[in-house]
Amino acid sequence: MTASVTHRNGLIRRWHEAGNECVPPTDVQIVTSDGKSIPAHSSVLASASPVLERMLDRSRKGGNSERIIHVLGVPHDAVLVFLQFLYSSRTGMWSREAEEEMERHGMALLALSHAYRVRWLKRRCEAGVAAWLSAVKVMDVLKLARLCDAPRLYQRCMRLVAKDLEAVQQSEGWRFVQKHDPGLETEVFQLLQETSQRGKRWRRERGDQDKYRQLSEAMDCLQHICTEGCTDVGPHNSRPPAYPCTSFSTCEGLQLLIRHFAACGRKLSPKGCTHCKRMWQLLRLHSSLCDQPDSCRVPLCEQFKKKVQEEKVDRTWRLLVKKVATARVMSSLANRKVPEIVQKSRMRYRGTR
Repeated sequence: MTASVTHRNGLIRRWHEAGNECVPPTDVQIVTSDGKSIPAHSSVLASASPVLERMLDRSRKGGNSERIIHVLGVPHDAVLVFLQFLYSSRTGMWSREAEEEMERHGMALLALSHAYRVRWLKRRCEAGVAAWLSAVKVMDVLKLARLCDAPRLYQRCMRLVAKDLEAVQQSEGWRFVQKHDPGLETEVFQLLQETSQRGKRWRRERGDQDKYRQLSEAMDCLQHICTEGCTDVGPHNSRPPAYPCTSFSTCEGLQLLIRHFAACGRKLSPKGCTHCKRMWQLLRLHSSLCDQPDSCRVPLCEQFKKKVQEEKVDRTWRLLVKKVATARVMSSLANRKVPEIVQKSRMRYRGTR
């Protein structure tokens, strides 16, 4: 039995699987690039693809009794597999055989499903082609993804190129692009540069967020030390507790800075020392964030508040205060205890996925 007859029987079997006991005779011939023809049913083709439906309508209106559709540009076997998938769409079945055919003819199937607007098959082809993507074939897939408007596959290709550019540049596909499609080569390098810049910007923003979080934690520790005390530093005329707080690493450094600030003779000097300048900045930042200056026990909080009201605060300082306040809110939300009923509902949701 030839391959064409085997595949044709496969199409008939899928028609039976769709619930049609009486199989009507085929009324369409699919002609491939090598001149071979494949019999098919117009009702199946029209229901699976709007493009094929219009082609069949034009053929019927033209009075052509012999309905022929030419599918060119891809191998004959790929067209057979494409038709099998169109017949399988009525049953929703997806077998191991289909996975193997997808791996064998994935790129051709992607081109066909895009050309004939079979959207469900196009999504599966994108996923199937992405599953076996390699540095050797990535440039061929990248060109196809761009032609077939497959953005998810395109992004997957670009991530692989960025990850293993050296291996990609050794492939035949890259050399072909360099020789025949310099525009795509330029596009690849531009996207790689943009990806690198986004990565640097993300790392810089992540570092800034860590700094704002540390400043927020320092504000909490400063208020904690001046209100309750911690280890060996605490409010005036009160004995600080002997136990360390939960943020002791930050609190310990702040206590050392407070002790230095209390004993340093240059803290009021115009030039002053570096440690004292840092302490002045922390006190000023606390006063900018404090909403109860009248009852606050942090030194100079009320004085800094009045000074801010009298003087114009520069834009950079206002932005810093805003960022630290945001970091404080986000930290409090992250540390907030989730109610038990919410935890149980999350567990049930995860269990059903």
